[in-house]
Formats: sequence, structure tokens, C-alpha cells
Amino acid sequence: MRADAQRNRERLIEAAREVFREQGYDASLDEVAKRAGVGAGTLYRHFPSRDVLMDAIMQSWVDRVNDAADKVLVREGDARGLLLEWFETYVGLVSVHKGGPAKITSAMGDDSSPIATKCQTLTAATARVVERLEAEHALKEHIEPVQLNRLVGGVAAVADNADLDRAAVRPMLEVIADGVLA
Repeated sequence: MRADAQRNRERLIEAAREVFREQGYDASLDEVAKRAGVGAGTLYRHFPSRDVLMDAIMQSWVDRVNDAADKVLVREGDARGLLLEWFETYVGLVSVHKGGPAKITSAMGDDSSPIATKCQTLTAATARVVERLEAEHALKEHIEPVQLNRLVGGVAAVADNADLDRAAVRPMLEVIADGVLA
């Protein structure tokens, strides 16, 4: 790819992140092109559909999810602290775009969803946290990662809709943590 084409592609991805963060996933692709400083034709040449654009955005997001899980898993300390750190990280990851927490949480466990890969990435990261805590015998039996994601995602959706800050979210996450810890 030519250097100018690569720059346009990167600008489109960054502009899409911004527009989707502000306006949600259904925002206008014309607005994405405008914000990137390119024409609609350039956008569609790089990304023939919204799904292709979402995939490009998602790849860097997948890397961020895996890096975030790695960071939490090297944490020393008690199981409750680790779990709460993951829950807060999870809320941050799904709350990047307005409306994202509800959309992601609703699609959790639905392999036919257009964002199934995103949900699977989150579930795999949560599974790593669950596995560590199970190895330490710190969780109640039969805690499923997808169920945890739905619970924490529900809190994130409430926070997103009500514009709650981190301090207001923490007590709700503590209730979930206390409910699943052995």
C-alpha cells in the first residue's frame, strides 16, 4: 500500500473510533470520511462495508483487551482486588463507545451476532481471570465467564445510560465480586 493510502486508512480508522465513541456504532459513515478529511469514495475503497471498518477498528481493540488482561493477571494481592481490577478494566473496555455496553452485553453468548468476535475476545479474557481465581480456590463453583461478562456489562450499560462516574460504578462491581468469591 502506498504511504498516502496507508495514512488515509489510519486516519479513517481513528476518525471512525472517534465518531463511534461520540455517536454510537450506527453513526454516519459520511461523518467518518469527513472527520478523516477524505471523500466517501476513499472510505469505501479501504472499507467496502461498515463491518469491514468495524473489523479494522476491532483488531487494535482485541490487542488492548489481551494486554489489559495480561496486566491484571500479573497483579499481586488478594482475589477480590484482582477481580475488581478486572471488572473496572472490563467496564472501561466496553464503554469506549456510547451505547457500546448495552450492545456488547446484549450480544454476549450469541455466536450469530455481528460483534460475536468482540464478545468472544472479552469472554476469553474473563476466562483467563476466572481460571486464575479458580486455581486459587477463590471463586464459588460454576462461575461462567460469559455470565460474569453479562453482569459486569449490565453495570456498564447502566453507567453509560446514566452517565455515572467510576466512583458510582465501583460499589455495584463490589456487589458482583462479593457474590462470586468463595
